[in-house]
Amino acid sequence: MEEGIYIDAQKKDKIKKLDAIIFDCDGVLIDVSNSYDLAIKKTVEFVTAKIAMIKSPLVTTEMIDAFKKTGGFNDEVDVTYALILVAVASKKIGRDFSDLVVQTTKNADSTGINSVEKYLDSIKIDLTDIKKKLAYPSKRFESTLSSIFDELFYGADLYSKLYKRAPKFFSEKGLIENDIVLVTKSLLDKLHQRFGKKIAIVTGRGMISAKHSLRQLLDEFDLQSSRFLEDEPREMAKPNPQSLVSSIKGMKASCSVFVGDSMEDLIMACKADKHAGPTLFCGIYGTSKDSHAKKAFFEQKGADMVLESISLLPKALNLVRA
Repeated sequence: MEEGIYIDAQKKDKIKKLDAIIFDCDGVLIDVSNSYDLAIKKTVEFVTAKIAMIKSPLVTTEMIDAFKKTGGFNDEVDVTYALILVAVASKKIGRDFSDLVVQTTKNADSTGINSVEKYLDSIKIDLTDIKKKLAYPSKRFESTLSSIFDELFYGADLYSKLYKRAPKFFSEKGLIENDIVLVTKSLLDKLHQRFGKKIAIVTGRGMISAKHSLRQLLDEFDLQSSRFLEDEPREMAKPNPQSLVSSIKGMKASCSVFVGDSMEDLIMACKADKHAGPTLFCGIYGTSKDSHAKKAFFEQKGADMVLESISLLPKALNLVRA
């Protein structure tokens, strides 16, 4: 097989039958290592210092990835919340922050922040005060934590457009401006030749955020069949397959592939396979800081295709059809 391309030999017949492709956004269409990931780090730093009144811990990309590998942390604010709880807990019991992160992620699962709270409760740490201050999770516009995160990520103009109010904590340029768009018009043209109009997006982002970063390229997708989960009720969050199922059915697809970069994406595709007809999963690993580990992770978890970059999609699909 070509470098940067892994294809499960047993799935080649299904891949040949694909008639629709659906993309996650972050880590797939857009490199978010200096936008969303940085927003997590900066929010944890701000909240622990200004609200929890403790020394800010060093949050690493590896810690963020460890939470995301559990299958319950597609929402970056969930990751942020979990890291803040661990930081406060480590201070309370005098334990090394990084060590407690490791233990917490080992005990986390697809229930996300519920599993983190359950684990920290099990080791008898009272986090009532910080939970009350953060008011998370709650309705998006009522949570202190969500507001701080979104001010950092969106910046003043987009935040004001989204929340219908001025930012309270930050006024500088939003970290969303650090997004690096990976998808190109040329790539989409090639995919349109294979899939016609059956190209959509199912992402944890909201429409405003996706439009801001992808700009005119967003119009290349079937927006009626796309789903922007930040604009939906919390229970719709990945790995709930309902959004992907509705996208597939909206395009009247008979055999689909979902292209993502996380465990939640893989779980969602597997669930959709049972409710929306044959649904394959393609894992993208090149945007991860430890790309070799991400590649091995997807292969181990049974991804149907594993690619270094979405730019390899046309070549991978042609290899199967050859």
